[in-house]
Amino acid sequence: MAKIALLEGATLAWARERFAEYYHSAAIPPPERLDRREFAAFPFAVETGMRRHTTLRSPEEFHRFLVREIPRHVYYSTAYYRLPAEPTMARKEWIGADLIFDLDADHLRGAEGLDYAAQLDLVKTRLRDLIDDFLVRDFGIDPAEMAIVFSGGRGYHVHVHDPRFLPMTSPERRELVDYIQGTGFDARRAVAARHLTTGGEDGRRMSSVRLQELPSPDDPGWRGRTGRAVVSLLDRWAESGRAVDDLVAWGVPRPAARKMAHRLFEEGGAASIRSTRSLQVLPGPLQERFLEAVVPRAAVEVQGETDAPVTTDVHRLIRLPGSLHGGTGFRVLPLTRSQLDAFDPLVDGPVPGPARARTDVLLSETVAYRFGTEPVAGPAGARLELPTPAALFLCLRGEAALPP
Repeated sequence: MAKIALLEGATLAWARERFAEYYHSAAIPPPERLDRREFAAFPFAVETGMRRHTTLRSPEEFHRFLVREIPRHVYYSTAYYRLPAEPTMARKEWIGADLIFDLDADHLRGAEGLDYAAQLDLVKTRLRDLIDDFLVRDFGIDPAEMAIVFSGGRGYHVHVHDPRFLPMTSPERRELVDYIQGTGFDARRAVAARHLTTGGEDGRRMSSVRLQELPSPDDPGWRGRTGRAVVSLLDRWAESGRAVDDLVAWGVPRPAARKMAHRLFEEGGAASIRSTRSLQVLPGPLQERFLEAVVPRAAVEVQGETDAPVTTDVHRLIRLPGSLHGGTGFRVLPLTRSQLDAFDPLVDGPVPGPARARTDVLLSETVAYRFGTEPVAGPAGARLELPTPAALFLCLRGEAALPP
C-alpha cells in the first residue's frame, strides 16, 4: 500500500482542505458491480491507519462516502464478494476478480537512478509494450474490455474486465505473469536449425550443411518477439558501435567479439541476417557464440514487466480511479489507449484549478521537478511561491511544508 509522509498542523489541515474541495466537486463514477466490492481508505490524520471492509450499495452512498471521509488514499477490491462487508476473506464469499496488471517504477528494470519525470516516461514505454504486445496481441484481449489508469504516483494499472478472466485462480494468473516475464523460455530454442544438402551430381560426394535461422518477426508469441529483439539489437549496435564491448561483457572473448563485429558490420552480415534471418554469415564457432550470448540477452530486453503479486492476488485492493493519490495530490486518471501516448502525468495529473492560485511553501529538502513549462526547484530551507498543485505535491511527499 501507499507510503504516507507525515503531515502535521497547518500543512495537514491545508492539504485536507484541498482534497475536500476536490471530492465535493468531482463527479467520480463508481466502479462496476459497486455493491459486490470492498472499499478501504486512509484518512487525513497525524497517525493514519486503513479503514477496511466498507460496503457501498448505491452511487449516492458512494459519493457520500468520499465527501464524508475525505480520504488521503482510497481503494476498492478487484474481487467481487457476496458479502463484502464481512471482516474475513472466508466469510466474504469470493465470486471472481478483475484481472489487474500493475507497472510501477519501483519494480522496473533500468529505473534506478532516474528522476521522477524520467521514471514516468520509462513506465509508460513499458506499459505500451505490455498492452500492445502481450495483452492484445498474445492474449487476445479486446481493448474495449480493459481500462488503463494512471496511478497518480509512479505507475499505471490495467484493469481487464473480460468475463473469461474473472474466475481465474491465483495459480492460473501466475501463468499469465510467467508468460509475460518469459519465465522458463529459452530463446535459443526459438532459433530453427535446418539441413541443406549439397553435391551429389557428376560423382561428387553429397554433404549436409546445418543452417541456423532466426524466427520471423511476424511469428506469434515469444518466437516473433525473439526475432524482433535480435534485429533491434543489431540495429542498435550499427548505430552505437558498442558490439564488441557488449559481447565482451556477455562473456565472449575479445578476439572472438572483434571477429563477430567485423563479420556483422564490415562484411554485411547484419544486413544479411536482417533480410534472410539466416546465421550462415557467421562461421561455426562464431555462430555458436552468437546463439549462446546474443540471442538470450536480446530476448531479455523484450521481456514484459508487471508486478506479479498484484496480478496473482485475487483479493487485491487497488487504487480507486478518479480519486486523489495521497502522496502526490495527482488524480488517479482513467485513460484510453489512444489517450496514453499524449498523456503527461506532470501536466495532466494535477487537479485543474484557477491559473493564478499559488501557495507559499518552505522546502525541507532540495527539490527539482518539472510541472508543465514551470520548473519547481530550490535548496532545502528555501521559501517558494508555487502553483497550488505543485505546492500540494511537495507537501504530500514530505519535501515541503507551509511556512510557520
